[in-house]
Amino acid sequence: MYLAVIFGALVGLALGLLGAGGSILAVPALVYGVGQPLQTAIPTSLAVVALSSLGGLAPRERRIAVRWPVALVFGAAGVPAAFGGTALGRLFPQHWLLLAFAVLMAVVAVRMLRVGDDSTGACRTREGGVDWRSCLPKAVLAGAAVGVLTGLFGVGGGFVVVPALTLLLGLGAQEAVATSLAVVLINAVAGFAAHWGTAAEIDYRVLLLFAGGALVVSAVAARFSARLNPATVRRWFSYVVLTVAIFVAGAAFAGPAALG
Repeated sequence: MYLAVIFGALVGLALGLLGAGGSILAVPALVYGVGQPLQTAIPTSLAVVALSSLGGLAPRERRIAVRWPVALVFGAAGVPAAFGGTALGRLFPQHWLLLAFAVLMAVVAVRMLRVGDDSTGACRTREGGVDWRSCLPKAVLAGAAVGVLTGLFGVGGGFVVVPALTLLLGLGAQEAVATSLAVVLINAVAGFAAHWGTAAEIDYRVLLLFAGGALVVSAVAARFSARLNPATVRRWFSYVVLTVAIFVAGAAFAGPAALG
């Protein structure tokens, strides 16, 4: 049970520092670290992500303006998509889902290594505002994509939301992270609702320990995030994600029968 606290703390650390990415470690941690089956790990992960996002969002809301209209646009597009992603996930065996998840993790890791710090935004006007008319379709599409990933893999999708907010809408780095946490919270709640049929299988003791570690560390990390170099944090986190992706792919190839 102590492993649940440790792995939860690692997820909370990533969410608190980056506003993204921590949830992508939650499912592998629950499956391979805690020993849960995938169909239990996904809704458990979503509950943990929702709580830890709330912990990271609360301290930021006091000092950084969360763009709630943006968060609600992403969230509104992601809620129905989360239900669609959940239905899609039930069509595939667990080992194929884990292989797909490993590919997703690798893509995320590479993107985090290559992303720059430019936050001028393709939707910025010359006066520094946001051209909502041209960017709204892109925001809706990005929100729907995040929703599908949330339902399919049990991830919050902040690794998609943060670059979308900076590159498409032109939000500043800290502003995008804070807004991303709000989007992740909305999507995680929607994803958990979509998986409600399997909620009875959740080990709530593991959930509380995992979520407790994530919530506490996320709140603490959020307070210190502004003091750290975001590029350095992002780079080292991407190495961790890539390593876990290789492990997940190897385990899925080696033991498909054990995974279902």
